[in-house]
Amino acid sequence: MPHPTQSFVRNGLLSVIDAAAYAAIGPHLEPVDLPKGTVLIEAGEPFTHAHFFNSGIGSIVVSTADSRRVEAGIFGREGLSGFGCLLGVDQCPQTTMVQVEGEGYRVSLDGLRAACQESASLRETLLRYVHVFISQTSYTSLSNVNQSVEGRLARWLLMCHDRVTGDDIALTHEFLSIMLAVQRPSVTTALHMIEGYGFIKARRGHITILERDALIDFADGMYGTPEAEYRRLIGPFG
Repeated sequence: MPHPTQSFVRNGLLSVIDAAAYAAIGPHLEPVDLPKGTVLIEAGEPFTHAHFFNSGIGSIVVSTADSRRVEAGIFGREGLSGFGCLLGVDQCPQTTMVQVEGEGYRVSLDGLRAACQESASLRETLLRYVHVFISQTSYTSLSNVNQSVEGRLARWLLMCHDRVTGDDIALTHEFLSIMLAVQRPSVTTALHMIEGYGFIKARRGHITILERDALIDFADGMYGTPEAEYRRLIGPFG
């Protein structure tokens, strides 16, 4: 199967790299579907591929020994999974899974490393993404300490909205509880509050964003800085 042309891909990283960088990575890309719930990286287990999403949302989840879980970060068509391989590792303590179904490309770790060795600009772009992702997780920590459940939910909904086409997001209460590290009743209460303000419309398994600007204001400064850093260092976001 011929590898996809650069004009065809919708992944933000693959779209902005120069032609020589794409020529290095393109032959290693393998189209894949990304069904909801697919585990891309199992915590504590060696992984063999990185994934560039064209659509959908990936979730990086941290778990305790007694099975409590919290989402540490998300990514979608702006990024990739398995970027730890760029730092010389092929195993990590977090689980990476598909939160919202989509499709994209997978690349073997050997293929990605070979492409980065061939193209310094590709390596630089991907490492800039690692920096942006670290910025995202730092703001998650700040949000968890300083915001109410409703404020944290507003931030996560904005982040998910960035990574889908349109205003409708397929999110279950189960995933929302993992995102926010709270029990489902707290998720229900927070959704009802934000819906009551007219910012969203919530129904079983789906949330529709109605007033994005108002939701940004409600997030109270906890949303926007990592996204601006992506635009500054890489290119268009969302």
